[in-house]
Amino acid sequence: MAKSDRRGLDLPRGRSGMLGRGATSSGSSDTFGRFSEAFARAMGTSGFLIGMSVFVAIWLWWNIAMPKEWQFDPAATNFTLLTLILSLQASYAAPLILLAQNRQDDRDRVQIEQDRQRAERNLADTEYLAREIVALRMALEERSSQGVTREVLRAELRAMLAELRDEDPAEQAP
Repeated sequence: MAKSDRRGLDLPRGRSGMLGRGATSSGSSDTFGRFSEAFARAMGTSGFLIGMSVFVAIWLWWNIAMPKEWQFDPAATNFTLLTLILSLQASYAAPLILLAQNRQDDRDRVQIEQDRQRAERNLADTEYLAREIVALRMALEERSSQGVTREVLRAELRAMLAELRDEDPAEQAP
């Protein structure tokens, strides 16, 4: 098994990135990943959409209503600067959102694997307990077929309990 395959399930495998370098769990990569997740989380809020709408509305209003000398992106040029700013924002937003989704997919894969292992252990434990219950039932049926009644069995259990407590078994009988 290769050394990189020995890492725990809590670390995603590196991907081949720019210039052939794989993504690692180093501080700078992790910091950038956390930044991309925070950015994607912020862009998915109603506050961001309202803020962007207000920004664009003010931009349009200023460049339409103000005198020509005060306009910095006139309507005559079809708001070229606003278009460039929004395109730049979108060109950075898309890759950052995809990076955040990839990180979440890696965490989901780890969680699914841990859940599968936990389910396998639970199934094995349940099967073991079911076998033990069957064995106890068979032992009780065997005792019952030999003429042992519940009262006799209870008396034996009381005697065993008294032995464990170092008491006299005669005191425990009804």
